[in-house]
Amino acid sequence: MASVTFDKATRIYPGADHPAVDQLDLKIEDGEFLVLVGPSGCGKSTSLRMLAGLEDVNAGRIFIGDRDVTDVQPKNRDIAMVFQNYALYPHMTVRDNMGFALKIAGKPKDEIKQRVEEAAKILDLTPYLDRKPKALSGGQRQRVAMGRAIVRKPQVFLMDEPLSNLDAKLRVQTRTQIASLQRSLGVTTVYVTHDQTEALTMGDRIAVLKDGLLQQVGTPRDMYDRPENEFVAGFIGSPAMNLGKFTIDGDVAKLGTAVVPLKRETLDAVVPEDEGKITIGFRPEALRLVDSSVAGTIPIEVQLVEELGSDAYIYGKLAGAAEGHGLGSGVEGGGEQLVVRVPPNSAPAIGSVIYAEIKEGHQHNFSYSTGKRLPD
Repeated sequence: MASVTFDKATRIYPGADHPAVDQLDLKIEDGEFLVLVGPSGCGKSTSLRMLAGLEDVNAGRIFIGDRDVTDVQPKNRDIAMVFQNYALYPHMTVRDNMGFALKIAGKPKDEIKQRVEEAAKILDLTPYLDRKPKALSGGQRQRVAMGRAIVRKPQVFLMDEPLSNLDAKLRVQTRTQIASLQRSLGVTTVYVTHDQTEALTMGDRIAVLKDGLLQQVGTPRDMYDRPENEFVAGFIGSPAMNLGKFTIDGDVAKLGTAVVPLKRETLDAVVPEDEGKITIGFRPEALRLVDSSVAGTIPIEVQLVEELGSDAYIYGKLAGAAEGHGLGSGVEGGGEQLVVRVPPNSAPAIGSVIYAEIKEGHQHNFSYSTGKRLPD
């Protein structure tokens, strides 16, 4: 096994006016499961393809272990890749699909058989070894693609959105299988997805990309509890964090009819470039419903209630505020719909107005001018 290092790796496509991946600095430890996540076009798949040798590196270097593989051919990098589409040979059996790369490499038949049967046992594919792909379900085909990678015993697994073609229930089941499989094999794995729920549930660490730039690297808990900037705050979490741009008035921040208290440490970190404004975020579960007489609240007009059994979500808008205020759930305050999580069977009636305050320690403050995190 081996670690993976991106050393200021950059990829610029011909004719592009900015890099698809811009000076990526990232160290993936030996045996670690790292998830690259971000919106479409952020550079995550390009980063993976650079590591695989399928894209040129225009500047910087890439290492697998201590070996510089920047200019090494893909077949000589000792990596195995699992794609979004299964890419199985339809005329071959599961056994032959899984062992094909070993056959091409000239491995002995006995060794191929042993490795294929070992991988099939791990993946619960033993009963299907003599079937062809058309006789398998989507989840089984994806496991065959996984098996084809496992039998090669590579130093690094690369997975490019391998669950995208599966239905919702199968996706949940397969992602737990992949995560537990990686931990049992201990192979360094780089996994690309646009689904932040996959990222939070599967990875030892997550790397968030935007416009080719690395935004933050950390554990799932780090990402959720202490996002380093406004983009990560709005991207990680489902439902997304509520975000809005408030005006500072003394020791409180105001946006329309919403009033949020600010601590002295936060106020001291505000600079002239912020123009007296601050971006404040709070997750749906970070709000506490209070009486209308309480000072410093966020009044919300209830528009929709989702009862999910274990939880309920209130969707609403800032009560009494003019349109265009921008306080809502999503990346960088991309809408004006607020989300509040409450216990089941406790949601108020649609059309009523509730008053909420942010729980102590659950308020996220960001610079209005830079988007970077401010002290809490």
